Amino acid sequence: MRITQIVNIRTESPSVKTYTFVDKLCSEARPGQFLMLWIPGIDEIPLSIMDTSNDLVSVAVKAVGDATRHLHSLEAGATIGIRGPFGTSFSENTGRVLLIGGGTGIAPLLFLAKQLQTKTAHLAFVEGAKTKAELLFVRELGGVCQEQNLITTTDDGTAGLQCLVTQPLATLLDKEHFDMIYTCGPEIMVKKIFELTEQHKLPLEASLERLMRCGIGLCGSCMLGKYRVCRDGPVFTSTQLREVRDELGISKIGFDGSRIPI
Repeated sequence: MRITQIVNIRTESPSVKTYTFVDKLCSEARPGQFLMLWIPGIDEIPLSIMDTSNDLVSVAVKAVGDATRHLHSLEAGATIGIRGPFGTSFSENTGRVLLIGGGTGIAPLLFLAKQLQTKTAHLAFVEGAKTKAELLFVRELGGVCQEQNLITTTDDGTAGLQCLVTQPLATLLDKEHFDMIYTCGPEIMVKKIFELTEQHKLPLEASLERLMRCGIGLCGSCMLGKYRVCRDGPVFTSTQLREVRDELGISKIGFDGSRIPI
């Protein structure tokens, strides 16, 4: 655990804020890896790393529970604790790649897209949200992808296409070839994307979100089949996902240790 301070807070949407702090070890992280952020007196939570630069690290946090709501109440200068970086990272394919995500799952994909921007033959991005107000980092993504290669969707039609994020994916896969597809977001969304890529026989790397208490594979709260998401993931390949397809997007371990539906 390293103790540091929040140096900047930026509001991204009604429910999401970006926090930036100094941490040399996490500033060396690769896209897809995560850290454990300790809120003194409250709890420790896992967060995907969104960006790094000159010992600075940024994470995007949605207010969904007691710990994240308390974090949202803090101001720049507040003390936090950091462990990490942990877990596996995305590969860096240099061919035609497609990134697709939703919610705060956009954060690690944006990190990856910045790394791939000058390396790939073709870079496309599909982002989905419930409403226009919840679409994250559209301006930043527009600076990474060419405008015609960025597709946004909203459930209510307030921005982009009115549909689920998987609908334009299905259309793209019917029309275009991709050498790699990357995804991060709600597990039900990831499951549908996995099924589509399997139908088209395309490789997929997916970053999964599960309950993580320790971050190092000891507590077992993040088990997915035979895998510990915090240690064996959070980035999983198509081959690994095939091994857990009967559980993926269906059930997970809850706070009390029982298995609950997703």
